Amino acid sequence: MPAPPSTENVAVEFEDGIAWVMFNRPQKRNAMSPALNREMMGVLDALEVDDRCKVLVLTGAGDSFCAGMDIKEYFREVDKATPVGVMRVQRDSMGWQWRRLMFFPKPTIAMVNGWCFGGAFTPLVSCDLAIAADEAQFGLSEINWGIIPAGNVTKAVAYKMLPADAQYYLLTGDTFDGKTAARTRLVNESVPRAQLKARTTELARKLMEKNPHVLSAIKLAYRRVKEMTWDESEDYLYAKAQQTYSTDPEQGRKRGMGQFLDDKTYRPGLENYDRDKK
Repeated sequence: MPAPPSTENVAVEFEDGIAWVMFNRPQKRNAMSPALNREMMGVLDALEVDDRCKVLVLTGAGDSFCAGMDIKEYFREVDKATPVGVMRVQRDSMGWQWRRLMFFPKPTIAMVNGWCFGGAFTPLVSCDLAIAADEAQFGLSEINWGIIPAGNVTKAVAYKMLPADAQYYLLTGDTFDGKTAARTRLVNESVPRAQLKARTTELARKLMEKNPHVLSAIKLAYRRVKEMTWDESEDYLYAKAQQTYSTDPEQGRKRGMGQFLDDKTYRPGLENYDRDKK
């Protein structure tokens, strides 16, 4: 299997089915530069077809997750660019941060190990699940810069956080920790930093126990139906279910139903069907 592209700003490590994808600019608190954005697109393309990646964990090197967009490299490059140049820089940025990551076919977990500011909220929310360190610091400080949280940051906050909290932090620019991020539902849970990798690994392994074909269908369906009406969602989900069952290499529906109804060997509300039993 080909290795992910060697990049200057993104590091990838494999460990028992987990691809640890790290923003690798610790000297800049992993702020996203135009170069990093371009490299992330290539990394995601490679991991999509790499069997060593069953679950993707997005995190940051050093003591930060990501400090948002690199003020000097991103904003100054945009300020000096032609309209077409601006479009290309924005396309590289948004192309992976939500379009590519949100609909990545494999499960994704954001592991927020430290600073998470501004533009970092978009890839954070684009991951399926998120675990933060209690000590992590989050902030929407754009108001302090005299700018708005653009690049879909405001959309990401509205998509995930509780409304009252979203409005408060957008308007004040106040920082908050991992425990508050969990309380406001920006992340699923918060744990002490010393336990962060172990807890993330535990969650990734739980996901790897599931039928990967059906897992992918469920995560993508969830993203789609959020924007649909109830009638549209009903039609879509019936069609999606049939497509999933007919293309599942594992034939999970048939095996799960058989083990429950015929063999009576498992309880679907409490455990997985036996994926090793034919």
